[in-house]
Amino acid sequence: MDLNDANLQTLTEFLRKTLDPDPSVRRPAEKFLESVEGNQNYPILLLSLLEKSQDNVIRVCAAVTFKNYIKRNWRIVEDEPNKISDPDRTTIKANIVNLMLSSPEQIQKQLSDAISIIGREDFPQKWPDLLTEMVNRFQSGDFHIINGVLRTAHSLFKRYRHEFKSNELWMEIKLVLDTFAQPLTELFKATIELCQTHATDINALKVLFSSLTLISKLFYSLNFQDLPEFFEDNMETWMTNFHNLLTLDNKLLQTDLVSNAIQFLASVCERPHYKHLFEDQNTLTSICEKVIVPNMEFRSADEEAFEDNSEEYIRRDLEGSDIDTRRRAACDLVRGLCKFFEGPVTAIFSGYVNSMLAEYAKNPGVNWKHKDAAIYLVTSLASKAQTQKHGITQANELVNLTEFFVNHILTDLKSPNVNEFPVLKADAIKYVMIFRSQLPKEQLLQAVPLLIAHLQAESTVEHTYAAHALERLFTMRGPNNSTLITAAEMAPFTEQLLNNLFKALALPGSSENEYIMKAIMRSFSLLQEGIVRYIPTLIGQLTHKLLLVSKNPSKPHFNHYLFESLCLSIRITCKADPNTVSSFEEALFPVFTEILQNDVQEFVPYVFQVMSLLLEIHSNSIPSSYMALFPHLLQPVLWERTGNIPPLVRLLQAYLEKGGPTIASSAADKIPGLLGVFQKLIASKANDHQGFYLLNSIIEHMPPESITQYRKQIFILLFQRLQSSKTTKFIKSFLVFINLYCVKYGAIALQEIFDTIQPKMFGMVLEKIVIPEVQKVSGTVEKKICAVGITKVLTECPAMMDTEYTKLWTPLLQALIGLFELPEDDSIPDDEHFIDIEDTPGYQTAFSQLAFAGKKEHDPIGEAVGNPKILLAQSLHKLSTACPGRVPSMLSTSLNAEALQFLQGYLQAATVQLV
Repeated sequence: MDLNDANLQTLTEFLRKTLDPDPSVRRPAEKFLESVEGNQNYPILLLSLLEKSQDNVIRVCAAVTFKNYIKRNWRIVEDEPNKISDPDRTTIKANIVNLMLSSPEQIQKQLSDAISIIGREDFPQKWPDLLTEMVNRFQSGDFHIINGVLRTAHSLFKRYRHEFKSNELWMEIKLVLDTFAQPLTELFKATIELCQTHATDINALKVLFSSLTLISKLFYSLNFQDLPEFFEDNMETWMTNFHNLLTLDNKLLQTDLVSNAIQFLASVCERPHYKHLFEDQNTLTSICEKVIVPNMEFRSADEEAFEDNSEEYIRRDLEGSDIDTRRRAACDLVRGLCKFFEGPVTAIFSGYVNSMLAEYAKNPGVNWKHKDAAIYLVTSLASKAQTQKHGITQANELVNLTEFFVNHILTDLKSPNVNEFPVLKADAIKYVMIFRSQLPKEQLLQAVPLLIAHLQAESTVEHTYAAHALERLFTMRGPNNSTLITAAEMAPFTEQLLNNLFKALALPGSSENEYIMKAIMRSFSLLQEGIVRYIPTLIGQLTHKLLLVSKNPSKPHFNHYLFESLCLSIRITCKADPNTVSSFEEALFPVFTEILQNDVQEFVPYVFQVMSLLLEIHSNSIPSSYMALFPHLLQPVLWERTGNIPPLVRLLQAYLEKGGPTIASSAADKIPGLLGVFQKLIASKANDHQGFYLLNSIIEHMPPESITQYRKQIFILLFQRLQSSKTTKFIKSFLVFINLYCVKYGAIALQEIFDTIQPKMFGMVLEKIVIPEVQKVSGTVEKKICAVGITKVLTECPAMMDTEYTKLWTPLLQALIGLFELPEDDSIPDDEHFIDIEDTPGYQTAFSQLAFAGKKEHDPIGEAVGNPKILLAQSLHKLSTACPGRVPSMLSTSLNAEALQFLQGYLQAATVQLV
């Protein structure tokens, strides 16, 4: 794409169309942009547009499109083409900082995010001058520019809060601190002084406070990994300034400066080497009274969000994205102080909790916020360790959680007026959710029907919390790893639970509520056959919902749980009666057809997984509706998307398993297409294992004569890949394949196909690959296939007994005994870096595995061989009978003593002898 006005104009028109609410206009425009984004200069055109366009909407749209383009394509993935040309990469890095700093804030934020994505991949090695360029801008005196630099630095360095400690990480942080620590400290001091100079200028203070907010975020990130020597000299200064700032009664402090200043105190008080700064009782009391308690209050902004922006409120409160709220920061500070001062802090706050509850009791209608703050304070005090799976796992023993539940929580859960004090009801539900691992089971069972009733609350936050609490309770495990709350205990509430969950999806604001859909999924999973009688009604509702969301998929988690719920419905119902599979196909296929025809990219991998599940339920035949689709599954365009590959391979495996002969007879012309897919997959390091899954199914299920003409070419392709790129993963898959081939077609066929490609190749494969590498094979079924295949080579291949291959017989037996008895060799060469499918960048390429569409592990050998060690003993006995004296002679001369001892054990267990 040339950098000319015509291309800029074309790009402008298509960007404008992507904003059109009409899918028939928007989708083609999105497809066009997707088709040209691989062209050189495409990102440079976007940057030109966001710099020069007179239309602000187009500028913002270009900025967002550019950021998403960078997010999808900047990372260079091994084995895949570089999606952004090197000249474009160089041009972007040379211009983006300047462009970001000279843009209005809305665009600045998008470009700042893009810089942080690029920085995550390229900084510091491939972008060494980034920091210097940023630090130099501190001298500008222009706080629009300074804040742009700070915002970018924050997006770049905030990952230091979440990354595991490593030498590489610490070296990077040290490099940043060497360049950044001093200028940041100087900027902090200068900004504090400017705040005092402009104390009466509200507009100036707003800008300065936004700078202080960003500085405190950066300080928090750069201190998170605990490299104290860089800031220790100034720590008391930072502490004093932040403490003084937090005790100011200034309306302007209603920015997230407060939360970041509190987070700073929280991070410092947890460090042993700063403990002395908090030991004075007056300091502790001052922080508790003047910093924590005032910031625990439910503010008017919280109330507005609770009522009018419930989705954002829930996201902040449940998902931990409330990192910038005062409450969350105050809560973290309580936990931080409790690390070294649990007794004194608990004593100080106990008095506050009691007085808050007393105020509430005087006039609940007016003083309900006092109880809300009391519950929040108790939660903060009691929570010492927490996980997503179990809630609070370690609690402050000085807080009696059960007593607080009975006296103060249960009343709000039981309140007959569903829509009175929704905030307190949400608090009560959240208390059950958070402390579920600490409360006795009888109290949890007492809460279940109350939570089911709260699913009908008008308040979105309240019914969402009820759904989330139920979902979490249903995942809890009892002493023997069964669910803590059983299906039998839920039986009296099943109908009400299902009714209320599905009705909740119809409440305003909750039509795509992911917490409700997840609770539906978890309820199905817990109740199992208890849902069968309701499925005819529920499947209609789920299918209708799927049809609606497929028009414009916007909630990935909701959609995922919706498909999981469909899978559970199918699994549970068809387990009871496999014939009901046809009724699911009748309900789902019209929607699936529409999704595939409209190429709804987010849903296509899910559809393939559900179709695999349905097809696998059929007895050994493929219904005509599936056969009609088969040719379309081989189209190259479907295989271009990484996310389609695992579910498509599984679906083709299901076709082969249920109807290999049918495909061979009625779709023989499609076999080259099937092998073409295999060829594409094994050429990729990321997807070669998927190619082997497909190939193994072809070998196992297709009639031998249908693929005779292709066998030699298959092996040639595998050898070409071995020569060009031999990885451990490929070798493991190759070993399983050649042994499966041996099991299916016989050891002689395996030896002959190798030796027809090149004389003596069979011996080379045994010597260079099988014998030294078989120890690396992992997985019970995979090891069994290799054991049976090698046993056949040892005992059913004449060439192993009377040609030059004979010298490999004992080493191969030794390798087989090693496979049985030695630990798995899981070493990987230093120069191999496998790329998991999940690691490939970009939302649309990601593959989302449906847990409840999971495929049972398939054993192609099955019952025919129970114990491969016994098979080896029996097969060696048979061989020794055919050529007396040969086998014992070969064993005694070259098999090592330990292996011989193991072999004697196998022979005894099989009650056979060698002759």
